[in-house]
Amino acid sequence: MFGKVKAKVKNVIIKKLGLGIGYDPTTEKKILLGKVKANTKNVVRRLGVNIGYDPVTEFHANHYLHHNARRLEHLASLRIPVAGMSVLEVGAGIGDHSHYYIDRGCSVTITEVRDENLYYLRKRYPWYRVHFLDMESPSNIESSPFDVIHCYGLLYHLNSPKKALEYLSQNTKKMLFLETCVSFGETDEINLTGEKQLDPTQANSGTGCRPTRAWLFRELQSLFEYVYLPTTQPCHDEFPLDWTIQKNPKSRLQRAIFIASREPLENERLTTSLILQQTRHE
Repeated sequence: MFGKVKAKVKNVIIKKLGLGIGYDPTTEKKILLGKVKANTKNVVRRLGVNIGYDPVTEFHANHYLHHNARRLEHLASLRIPVAGMSVLEVGAGIGDHSHYYIDRGCSVTITEVRDENLYYLRKRYPWYRVHFLDMESPSNIESSPFDVIHCYGLLYHLNSPKKALEYLSQNTKKMLFLETCVSFGETDEINLTGEKQLDPTQANSGTGCRPTRAWLFRELQSLFEYVYLPTTQPCHDEFPLDWTIQKNPKSRLQRAIFIASREPLENERLTTSLILQQTRHE
């Protein structure tokens, strides 16, 4: 009698677990573990985490490669001399902008906040200084101040852009190159916004910002002697040409570039005005 009851219980368990014929304890454990892992991955993905995050796969997706190419070719088109200068790159990701300065004989210090990216950066650039730097709570950096600070694609992932700009200014000897997502509008607004904290491409703190160009321009003017906008924009839909509209018709994001300097820059590709119309660079 007891044997029959035991067999029925076992059959119920097997059916509930979806184990089928040939059940044994080892198989049960493996299947349960697989189910737990699958459920855990689904929950974590819903929270915005990239399981098995590979920096190269993320940053070398087609849209990133396209975006980086357009930004760097635009920076080169501005014809701002940087050869042989000391450079601090903040928020480097996996260093796809670093070679712009390395190829020009610069002394480059590369910084990043995420451990996976730092690990890759140290393998990719073993002969260059690679340091941890959290721009939400920035620390002193060896060899500061730097001739040039390169801050592309970082500021809008920070919840304290004013503090970040002050830090960048304190560590800039000559020029700051700044590119960031912004909001349309002529008022001074920071526009904090939530981002997925566990997503490696989003704000490390969980909160970013989309400041207006007006806010950025005035903040930079308070920190640097000279502030410029390029008269051109990169050949990419995220860089609008008309700032009088209130929405980018070609992209959900809009980006702007600023050049801040300690000395005047005689450059016909730059203007000291917060212009409302720009053109594509050639």
